[in-house]
Amino acid sequence: MTAAASPEPQHRAHAPLWLLALVTFSGTLAMHIFVPALPIAAASLGASVGAMQMTVSLYIFGLAVGQLVYGPLADRFGRRPVLLWGLGIYCVSGLAAALAPEVHSLIAARLFQAMGGCAGLVLGRSIVRDTAGPQEATRRLALMNLMVTIGPSLAPLIGGALATALGWRSIFHALFGLGVVGFLFTWRMLPETGAPGSAVSARDLARNYGKLLRSPAFLGFSVGGGCATTSMYAFIASAPFIFVDQLHRPAHEAGIYLAILVSGVWLGSFLTSRLISRVRVDRLMIRSNALSVAAAFVLLGAALSGHLSVPLIVASMFMFTVGVGMASPAALTQAISVNPQVIGSASGLYGFTQMAVGALCTALAGMGHRNPALASAVVLAGAGIVAQLSFAVALRAQRRADAAAAAAAAETFSA
Repeated sequence: MTAAASPEPQHRAHAPLWLLALVTFSGTLAMHIFVPALPIAAASLGASVGAMQMTVSLYIFGLAVGQLVYGPLADRFGRRPVLLWGLGIYCVSGLAAALAPEVHSLIAARLFQAMGGCAGLVLGRSIVRDTAGPQEATRRLALMNLMVTIGPSLAPLIGGALATALGWRSIFHALFGLGVVGFLFTWRMLPETGAPGSAVSARDLARNYGKLLRSPAFLGFSVGGGCATTSMYAFIASAPFIFVDQLHRPAHEAGIYLAILVSGVWLGSFLTSRLISRVRVDRLMIRSNALSVAAAFVLLGAALSGHLSVPLIVASMFMFTVGVGMASPAALTQAISVNPQVIGSASGLYGFTQMAVGALCTALAGMGHRNPALASAVVLAGAGIVAQLSFAVALRAQRRADAAAAAAAAETFSA
């Protein structure tokens, strides 16, 4: 990709980190905040379980598409105007969701809410890179990545509390208010940090994506990474129906259980930071996904045998998400290292694949509305197996490519 040279650090525009965190948080918070309220909203709108789960899967799909389009748009028109347009879409869509008269209107509003919320998720990172030198950017990006995890962690708790106290529509009123606050502060305080007009040509973008899509190694790491990580969205979207409808627990408890499960991603990330100096990345990736697969089969066995309980579900899914937290950075590192010349495109395409897999798994789990625990367990177990196979294909292709490169280098040296 072609980009304008970054200005020297002393001349960089100032972008408040708390504001970038706010717009990033807005997009990730909205991902699962509605999940604890799904049974309540389903009863209110007279909608099926599968239709309500589409409000989650299409939100995830919107985040996937946004990761491919916002970067080139911001390079062409500037960070500030594109971010403001995205936040505007986020606000209007949140209000439309709050006023939705039936489930299909709600599904459409959620899709546009995701397309708007993705602007903060993508451009927040770009603005950090624009406004800080390498060392400071690394520190700030670490905080931005933390926001991505904090959003899904807090979302079920906030959503459950709002839905119980004020009704499910209050969730979207709250998101609308959050979007308005982000829009106003961005409009008043955020300068243009990029170089508008430094567009990446569609031909170059297509060429970069084409190289990656023709690479068995990249496809294996990307599909495997999605199946090993965002497949957990299938359970998250089904969880309220499992805990409330199947196990007859109060709606607010579902938010607590989901927050516990998402905290497993934090623990997995922490363990990875400790183990990476002693374990090879490929082995860490394979073994952490194996942990998730084992946990998924424990849940599947309980669902098939009729021995479901809150402690068993929380324990098995906590182990699953620990595996997710460990596999995620390993798979991402492997994927973007396949072709060092197109790291930016690889990162965007990997993110798209992750979210697309998450949306697909959520939609598949929604088909089993008669037994959501069994449906989500089947999806998780199947995705885990696909991830292991994909990683094996990718590593084999990578070894062949490394061997071919070594042979070519030896032949050049001998000549």
